Amino acid sequence: MRILVVDDDINQIRLIRERYSRQGNQVFEAINGEEGMEVALVEKPDVILLDVMMPVMNGWELCKYLRNKREFDETGIIMLTAIGPNLNEMTSPLYGADDFVDKPFLFSELDEKIEKVLEKRRKKEKS
Repeated sequence: MRILVVDDDINQIRLIRERYSRQGNQVFEAINGEEGMEVALVEKPDVILLDVMMPVMNGWELCKYLRNKREFDETGIIMLTAIGPNLNEMTSPLYGADDFVDKPFLFSELDEKIEKVLEKRRKKEKS
């Protein structure tokens, strides 16, 4: 699996990279939304883990941009942020995110959401 992590917290990126790289996944990184957009366009990840509050371009702006590109129709987007579950639940779908995980999070929850989102995206593409 190809995973893009877009977060301005380098420790968060490191934790996610270590976890998913050990499992044999390719992990790409970006520290802001603009850099995330560039990496996504080049690498075409299967799933994007996207923080909301970042400099240059925030996660919602990036999510909306990617959702307007057909080449990302099968790409799962999960907002991974500390803005709070109520705000996440209301805003994530508005921008096209498939799901959200509140920080701090358990990897078991993130693993489950990634699997669910990818399965849903693939089914959607086939219909």
